[in-house]
Amino acid sequence: MRVLIFYTQSFSYTPQVKNLEDAPDPGEAKSFKDCLLACIQIEEADEQKDVKSREKKLVNHLKWAARKNNTKRIVLHSFAHLGESKASVVFTKQVFDAAQIRLENAELEVAQTPFGYFLDLNINAPGFSLARIWAEL
Repeated sequence: MRVLIFYTQSFSYTPQVKNLEDAPDPGEAKSFKDCLLACIQIEEADEQKDVKSREKKLVNHLKWAARKNNTKRIVLHSFAHLGESKASVVFTKQVFDAAQIRLENAELEVAQTPFGYFLDLNINAPGFSLARIWAEL
């Protein structure tokens, strides 16, 4: 799993192109303030482990990054361009959903960008040390 995190003063998206045939309706454009944007690629090798172990690793990393950036808001964004290997759509979505539940149980505000869509993104990210974090988990 690879994760690229941006601390953002503001982040918004507008759904544009559906790229998964059975993706649900994406809803309207959304905006967020003072949040982490977590661009996440679940890889094929992650499927050799169970969803719970991958979700736990991801959540621990996101909670750490949220503390370092003094925010309680996290947006999970599937970003399958951080490496060459991709997990199945089903496994990826299971990890995202499980991570969202665990993060919400830790009293964080969590959202997911529409899964299965290309999006127009607007990112306002300040330039300081922990405003951008890359990890291979």
